[in-house]
Amino acid sequence: MKILLLSDTHSYIDERILDYASAADEVWHAGDIGDLKVTDELSKVSRLRAVYGNIDNAEIRKEFPLNNRFLIGNTDVWITHIGGYPGKYSQPVREEINSNPPKIFVCGHSHILKVMFDKKLGLLHLNPGACGIYGFHQVRTMLRFEINSDKIEKMEVIELGKR
Repeated sequence: MKILLLSDTHSYIDERILDYASAADEVWHAGDIGDLKVTDELSKVSRLRAVYGNIDNAEIRKEFPLNNRFLIGNTDVWITHIGGYPGKYSQPVREEINSNPPKIFVCGHSHILKVMFDKKLGLLHLNPGACGIYGFHQVRTMLRFEINSDKIEKMEVIELGKR
C-alpha cells in the first residue's frame, strides 16, 4: 500500500500536493488542516485518514478525531497531532504508547521532519514536517512510503520547495 503522509497544511493545498496524493493508495494528514477545503480536495484523489490539530476549528474537529488508530494489514498505526517523539512523548499519549505501542506512530505540530526508530518501544516515529506555507519551517515537506505485509519500505522525503 502506497502512503503519502503530510501535516500542517494550515489551509494550504496546491496541485503538487494533489499530484502526489493521487499516486497514493491512502493519504494520512497529521493535523492542523486549517480548512475543510484541504481535506475535501485530498479526498477527491485518494482515501484519506486525518486527525485534527491545535489550530483546527470546531467544524474540522467534528469531521476528524484527535487520535486515529487503525490497522493496515497487521501494521498498527496511530496518528495524532501533538505526540512528541522517542524519549519525549507528550503527556496525553505517554501512558498508552508505553503500554500498547503501535508499529508506526505519526504526529505533526512541530513543522520539523523526523523519522526515528524508538528501540525501547519497537516503533517507527514519523513526522512529515509541514507542507503548508505558514509557520517557521523553511522547506515544505511530506513523506512517501509503502507498507507491504508488516514491512515499511521505500521511505522518501518529498521536498516541495521553500514556503
